Amino acid sequence: MCGIVGYLGNQEAKSVLIDGLERLEYRGYDSAGIAIFDNKTHKIVLEKEVGKISALKEGVRNLKIKGNLGIGHTRWATHGGVTKTNAHPHFDCKKKIFVVHNGIIENYKELKEKLLKRGHKFVSQTDTEVIAHLLEEFSDLALEDALKRVLKMVVGSYALVLFSKKEPGKIVGVRKESPLLLAIGDQEYFLASDTSAFLPYTKKVIYLDDGDIVKITQDGFSIFDLGGRVQNKKISELGWDLAESQKGGYSHFMLKEIMEQKETLENTMRGRININDGSIKLDEFQSIRDRLAKIKKIRLVACGTAYHACLLGKYFFEDLSGIEAEAEIASEFRYRNPVFNKDTAILVVSQSGETADTLAVVKDAKNKGILTLGVVNVMGSTIAREVRATFYSNVGPEIGVASTKAFTGQVVDLFLIAMFFADLNKKISKTQSKKLQKELINIPQKVKEVLNQKDIIKKTAKKYKNYNHFLYLGRRYSYPLALEGALKIKEISYLHAEGYPAGEMKHGPIAMIDENFPTFVLMTKSSVYDKTFSNIEEIKARKGRVVGVLTKGDRKGFKLLDDAIYIPNAIEFLNPILEASVVQLFAYFVGTLRGFDVDKPRNLAKSVTVE
Repeated sequence: MCGIVGYLGNQEAKSVLIDGLERLEYRGYDSAGIAIFDNKTHKIVLEKEVGKISALKEGVRNLKIKGNLGIGHTRWATHGGVTKTNAHPHFDCKKKIFVVHNGIIENYKELKEKLLKRGHKFVSQTDTEVIAHLLEEFSDLALEDALKRVLKMVVGSYALVLFSKKEPGKIVGVRKESPLLLAIGDQEYFLASDTSAFLPYTKKVIYLDDGDIVKITQDGFSIFDLGGRVQNKKISELGWDLAESQKGGYSHFMLKEIMEQKETLENTMRGRININDGSIKLDEFQSIRDRLAKIKKIRLVACGTAYHACLLGKYFFEDLSGIEAEAEIASEFRYRNPVFNKDTAILVVSQSGETADTLAVVKDAKNKGILTLGVVNVMGSTIAREVRATFYSNVGPEIGVASTKAFTGQVVDLFLIAMFFADLNKKISKTQSKKLQKELINIPQKVKEVLNQKDIIKKTAKKYKNYNHFLYLGRRYSYPLALEGALKIKEISYLHAEGYPAGEMKHGPIAMIDENFPTFVLMTKSSVYDKTFSNIEEIKARKGRVVGVLTKGDRKGFKLLDDAIYIPNAIEFLNPILEASVVQLFAYFVGTLRGFDVDKPRNLAKSVTVE
């Protein structure tokens, strides 16, 4: 999730931009850069560095820049490796137009090919650079008019901030599906990804909407749409401090990351679904397509929450693509001596891409000549570099230690990969594929519907926060979510919780059930709903309290439960994504109501980089 800062005012842009970028560090990044117009020399000073903002700060420390206009950026790599060249800002052939960008330009390859034919010279591997070159094509126009032309050509999401040497007293910005704010100070203006970048200077802000273009000069600002129609926007007064703004106004990063899952799921799907012909577009796997067509078995390997995503992946692969699949815990798998065949692939899943046990599995598999694939969120991470092909989650940095949005992103990623294999192996018709894609496209909005019930879930959590033991149950696709729900409440509430397949309840766990040992059951509409219903009747017969997750409209299940939380209707494949939001919020509220710091649970680290 990149960070953007733009400045035009009466202060030195260099210090304002560096300060703003430092305040955006919490978002996560791998490189950073600034571009400033020097009032004295009329030259553009460009500085980029890989790594921490401190390196960029040191790089510009001794630069004598007399400039009051500039743009800055912290990059979370999506297209192209982590290098100075790929860091923002990017520029055109003549180094007169400079651009920073948050988002993804989906059709950048087609645009780049056309620009190359017209003689443009590209220096980076990024999708962003095409914007600078497209603007160059319309350099005879005012910058905001050139931008209007360019936006009609691009497909994707973006927050863009740019300026031109030709018009040194102007900054232009635009947003679509990526955040961008305009802040108004005393004879100075800021454009930024979020409020933390400018809070030390002003609390007056205008929230830009999708399609809004903003032009800033020393004389003021104006906001208009693609058609040039003026947009009158309300100036709001921020009521929170810097720490709160980094969390988007939420009390914890964990809650923020749970609540932004609609957007993160849209990001992980973006550019990978072709609803017109029913195909799944995975550019990452195209170069090895022939080899993938020969794969008969997949071992999905991970640790912790990512392992639960792998359990769902196992169902996806077997039910959709007909490929034999097994989910393995990396810390155990690395010490086994599994039998591999040439038609086997290892698919590892890791948010950080640095998980030590998972990385050890990758290295061992490579030494044995086994094809290695990865689902990773952090571009440039060790696992991403080690595997043969990487599918990037693109859900943005996850700050909270207990994984939430990364998990649901991984589930969608594995579903898309399973559909890719189903198409590759001709196990699914175009009609079936289109139907599944439509269902998947609707999931982010349904997730939002679940998240809108957070007050109901909090009320339920209040009723159960003083219990010290929980049993989580689910069958088939809901079984991995029972494990995940139990893990979440253990991680951030420090309570004893067991996750079980509901059908195994009578093989031991039922002995624990009494009025002080509640059960959290996932019993959404599915092929095994009636079986799960029977299990709950057995718990109720033993005076056990039950809180359940039901599909909207399920009155039969409601009558059986002590407390119910409803989710929208979805196909069985995708129910777990909606269930995830419920178990995450339930654990979050139990943890916070018990007074714990859920962002930093005791004894846990975000990335387990040692065995």
